[in-house]
Amino acid sequence: MTGVVRLEPVDEQNLEPLLSVAVAEAEPAEVMPPVAAPAGWSHARREAFREYHRASFGGLDAATRTAMYAIVVGGEVVGMIRMSRRDEPDVVEMGLWLGQSARGQGIGPAALRELLNLAAAAGVRTVVADTAAEHRGARSVLARCGAKLRDDGDRVYAEISLDVAPPC
Repeated sequence: MTGVVRLEPVDEQNLEPLLSVAVAEAEPAEVMPPVAAPAGWSHARREAFREYHRASFGGLDAATRTAMYAIVVGGEVVGMIRMSRRDEPDVVEMGLWLGQSARGQGIGPAALRELLNLAAAAGVRTVVADTAAEHRGARSVLARCGAKLRDDGDRVYAEISLDVAPPC
């Protein structure tokens, strides 16, 4: 996969391509909150995926306080990155997933760099994240973008200060 990494707000135009990547190249637990539905990518789970993403269409200042972006490389949707306002002022939590075929190619750090630019433009000063300790790829992306990592058993917590330029 080659090309510039772009972020596009998730909308009706890219929601189905995003779902297609999720179904073909990820497990439901990797890309959305748990829902009561049959295992795998059942019809109910696909509908829940759509509704979960549609809820963010209003962005950081809407009810969900979340902005989601399709990660696009070479004109193809390859994953999603989001930021959600926290209760602390000027802090957002970020989350990211990539389809299996897009992993390990530097797309994650590039997408996070773009998200950090969007966060800074929105007045955010700190970006936080947490991931499972065994997710080495996520840990690597966060570290490459200047996150301070803190291990806490089976979880890793990350913090990126936008007061300093991240190295990613």
